[in-house]
Amino acid sequence: MRRIDVLGIGLGVFTAGGLMYLLLQGLGLNSETAGIWSHATLMLGLVGWLFTYVFRAFTQRMTYNQQLQDYAAAVLQKRLEVLTPEELAQIQAEIELERQNRSTKVLDQ
Repeated sequence: MRRIDVLGIGLGVFTAGGLMYLLLQGLGLNSETAGIWSHATLMLGLVGWLFTYVFRAFTQRMTYNQQLQDYAAAVLQKRLEVLTPEELAQIQAEIELERQNRSTKVLDQ
């Protein structure tokens, strides 16, 4: 996200809070009550956004993590494309041997 985007979002939230305050006053609430309700609404929105952010961080669904995963997948795909059929068969045989070794170790324990 660019700095101008952050500034725009901040200005938008600030403006929304002020408009909410004015709207509540226009609906007949006194200034103190309108201030409390507009503040409470904005705080609930902030806490809600924070929980979604923390959830995305713990589940590794953030944009940066997704870009890293996509890049790693693209690099592996490119490497597989340049392998000869013999090299690919050798790698598949090594993987199968490793799987057999792992299953043997699990059974031995």
